[in-house]
Amino acid sequence: MLDPAHLSLLAALVFAAALLYSMVGHGGASGYLAAMALLGLAPEVMKPTALVLNILVSAIGTVQFARAGRFSWRTFWPFAVAAVPLAFVGGALTLPAVLYRRVVGVVLVYAALRLWRRAGAGDGAATHPAPKAVAVPLGAAIGFLSGLTGVGGGIFLSPILVLARWADVRTTAGVSAVFILVNSIAGLLGRVTSVRALPPGLPVLALAAVSGGLIGSTLGSRRLPGPTLRRLLAAVLAVAAWKLIVVRM
Repeated sequence: MLDPAHLSLLAALVFAAALLYSMVGHGGASGYLAAMALLGLAPEVMKPTALVLNILVSAIGTVQFARAGRFSWRTFWPFAVAAVPLAFVGGALTLPAVLYRRVVGVVLVYAALRLWRRAGAGDGAATHPAPKAVAVPLGAAIGFLSGLTGVGGGIFLSPILVLARWADVRTTAGVSAVFILVNSIAGLLGRVTSVRALPPGLPVLALAAVSGGLIGSTLGSRRLPGPTLRRLLAAVLAVAAWKLIVVRM
């Protein structure tokens, strides 16, 4: 599907996405979707590939952030309890190619704006637990969208936790890593037949993602990325979103 040169370029982009995203507890799915969109991969390949890479990186992030004491079960479970089954449902659905590109494009625009606006933000003020009556339906919506689009949901959960002051930035990263892991697994299981669409070069991409995830989560569990890195990533996502929404593939 990809010649060696394009596979090498995609692996480099996957490594960069895994490195940058894992610093804040994310699996990097929207970054992988961006890279695959830039290289013109088919939608039926993009979704399962992003989920597999997401699982690998978020699993590493889960271990790293948990070891650093950055995970909160009390914050995690109200969002996850409904998100996981809905991610399974979303993963079982298939959108038409054109609609899929538009939906993923909007997701990438949202991710880019969120990264850009939060680039210079630091840890917030005092936090308080999320009301369960709010957290459960929010988690359900995020889970469904994550399964439908092939992202783990962290790009939606993280800003909600931080802006609502339901968790500080570092705890948000730890909670997001576990949230992304369980939703990505559920989303992939919901579309298990899509495994047949995984590209032949997946082992190379997996190695790139794991390498970036190990480095990024090690750094991120102790120190968050700087404004320049977040803005650079936001620019990449914006370019990919433009290609998905405006340019015919």
